Amino acid sequence: MDNRHAIGMRAETIAAEMLRRAGLTVIERNVRLPGGEIDLVCHDRDCWVFVEVKCRRPTWGDPPAAAVSWSKQRRIIRLAQHYMKAKGLRDVRCRFDVVSVTLAEDGTSETRHIPSAFDATGF
Repeated sequence: MDNRHAIGMRAETIAAEMLRRAGLTVIERNVRLPGGEIDLVCHDRDCWVFVEVKCRRPTWGDPPAAAVSWSKQRRIIRLAQHYMKAKGLRDVRCRFDVVSVTLAEDGTSETRHIPSAFDATGF
């Protein structure tokens, strides 16, 4: 496993644990669909939550959430639509969250959850 992949998996594990502690139920991780992957699919009360996890090192400059561009948002929304169709989820509430994880060289991490980071309006 290459280092980037290992770092990404560690960040997703940190994000999933943080979301669990915040009361969300993690339904699936690394959901592969035609066109890409959804990092985390969660449930928060009556809402399905599609989570993009972004990881950076402190020396990389921009915060991790800055890497969720408009085109990335569009792809995540399309993947969520495919997921809901495949699971037979109709007329359900959903939202799109971002969890940014900054991993320091000493092994510590800083995590930030951004609920409703973007929406499907206009897509």
